[in-house]
Amino acid sequence: MSHQNSSLIINFIWQVADDILRDIYVKGKYRDVILPMVVITRIDSELEATKAKTIEEYKKHKDKITNIEPILQRASGYSFYNTSPFTLKDLLKEPNNIKANFKQYLNGFSQNIQDILTKFKFENQIQTLDESGILFACIDKFSNKSKELSPQNLSNHDMGQVFEELIRKFNEENNEEAGEHFTPREVIKLMTNILFLPVAKQIKDKPLTIYDPCVGSGGMLSIAKEFIQSDESKIHSNGTIFTFGQEVNPETYALCKADMILKGDSDNKVFFGSTLSNDGFQNDRFDFILTNPPYGKSWKTDQDKLAVGKKKEIVDARFQIGTPRINDGQLLFMLHMLSKMKHDTPLGTRIASVHNGSALFTGDAGSGESEIRKHIIENDYLEAIIALPKDMFYNTGIGTYIWILTNRKPKNRQGKIQLINATGEEFFDKMTKSLGNKRNELKPRHIENIYQIYQDFKETKTSKIFDNNDFGYTQIIVERPKKDESGKAILKKGKPESDSELRDKENIPLKQNIEEYFKREVLPFAPDAWISDKERKVGYEINFNKYFYEYTPPRSLEEIKKDILALEKETDGILKEIIEG
Repeated sequence: MSHQNSSLIINFIWQVADDILRDIYVKGKYRDVILPMVVITRIDSELEATKAKTIEEYKKHKDKITNIEPILQRASGYSFYNTSPFTLKDLLKEPNNIKANFKQYLNGFSQNIQDILTKFKFENQIQTLDESGILFACIDKFSNKSKELSPQNLSNHDMGQVFEELIRKFNEENNEEAGEHFTPREVIKLMTNILFLPVAKQIKDKPLTIYDPCVGSGGMLSIAKEFIQSDESKIHSNGTIFTFGQEVNPETYALCKADMILKGDSDNKVFFGSTLSNDGFQNDRFDFILTNPPYGKSWKTDQDKLAVGKKKEIVDARFQIGTPRINDGQLLFMLHMLSKMKHDTPLGTRIASVHNGSALFTGDAGSGESEIRKHIIENDYLEAIIALPKDMFYNTGIGTYIWILTNRKPKNRQGKIQLINATGEEFFDKMTKSLGNKRNELKPRHIENIYQIYQDFKETKTSKIFDNNDFGYTQIIVERPKKDESGKAILKKGKPESDSELRDKENIPLKQNIEEYFKREVLPFAPDAWISDKERKVGYEINFNKYFYEYTPPRSLEEIKKDILALEKETDGILKEIIEG
């Protein structure tokens, strides 16, 4: 779908909302009516052709067969159906009974559609719409546009884009984070390129499982599946592709489930609930995992649910490596994904996950964050990290990074980690019109360029190759003696007593000898210092900017002098005007 057609549909939906709802709802609450009505309209248009047959089968078997669902699914031609005597258009024939008939119509849907409507909390809106006298007008507007909103005219992929843009607009009107649940499509395409193309020969025509633990409206799963089956990837998988997702937000869960149901693909599964505290796929392992977990977001609610016993310990096996600080749970999702790896197949598992810079370096040696990085790197799971251009996401302008992990590294990558700096102007285009905080976008040529840098696995200006232990360090405690008034060290049992106020830490790279480093970097500046006997901790951090820092020499004194004189000349006239009145 072109951006122009997408805009036309979005404008139509927004205009419907503005025409009907503006005196009853604030704009940020339009979503409570518009999103479920769009879904209902799309489902209604799909069922219209087989409606009569479904009703006939329902009347014939409803009092005779306990499990009538398979019969009604065959009659409707889908995994969903409606047993009420109404379609949206039929409802308009009885304006005086619109509320009762509409409720009967909604109650006639199969249980999977009922689940979607429940998550939308749409029942709460019917009373408001009816009391305000706009329920009939609302149904009328959407029934007249059922063709334009039908899956035949608007694919589920395109509808996903429309939903994302609508929610972004709704959130902006409500001063909420725009696009909180959505990853730009071009970022997902970059992730799918890197996930699937390197193993294209291994996965051709084989059944595959793909998982997103923070599935949102399902965009990542949809694009991943489409990519495998596209001419672009040259994979053309004839094997069944099973997709799995979990979502904690009821509204986006409803959108995702509606998308999966409308595709008619029974191989798709989506679970409602928090991935961290209520894993919906405890016994499942997956071939591919891709996600954009929330970052900078508290996981206190999950902690309360996970903590057990008097000591409130987290005993969940997924999180025994370590837990991050309570205000940012993004690395917990990383541990969760690692727990979903397949270890008994030739392909293993490949993971692509988007994070902010905090996941790279937050946390001292021994902290939860550092322990998680240590686990990932020492197990040789981390293949590459790609720094994306800033202003790529709808809800943040900060730097973001794609982590690529696998438990089946090719030989040339074993023991190595590639860092790719794709933040330069050659890797993105400026958008003609910003969408929230999103001002930059990746075009196909940029995706191809970044993928090729990854695939080449060579040292260049934008690609650096490191050994795993280049990111590790040993943290030691450096002690200094407590001194008396004359400056002499105070002894305790024949040894200098340490001064806690002078105590310091040193992070010594794993590749360096600790004693030699201490003699070279510490003793020349503190001759009386010594290394504490306390436990030495090994930590890991990835200071991305350090590896791609380019020195910019300061301007010459002549250039600075010239600028100052020019500025002085410019301001001279202004000062004169002020002084002389």
